[in-house]
Amino acid sequence: MKKADIKAFKEQLLQLRARLLGDYNYLAESAMNRHGEETAGGTAMPIHMADIGSDNYEQEFAFTLLQNEESTLDAIERALEKIEEGSYGVCDECGGKIPKGRLRVIPYASRCVKCAE
Repeated sequence: MKKADIKAFKEQLLQLRARLLGDYNYLAESAMNRHGEETAGGTAMPIHMADIGSDNYEQEFAFTLLQNEESTLDAIERALEKIEEGSYGVCDECGGKIPKGRLRVIPYASRCVKCAE
């Protein structure tokens, strides 16, 4: 792969990582807090069972999103490491080349299309 291609993919990965870190931090904060929502008595504690259920669902949903974001961030970090090692664009399973088209869509892809199937 050409140096210009590597540079472009690295920039794309860095931008994606920055965006996801912002999203991750926001989700983590919102999962732990209710962002100042107040109910009876000036506390964030809901007073109705349905409110408690909704709050639990929203918190669980946020934690699921956090896990997905964390997984993607890990894959991005690994792709950046592979760039530094000189092995970016090489399939982790078969050792073949990952097509540039696939990397343009998923710059942190670690497997070629055949192995990913």
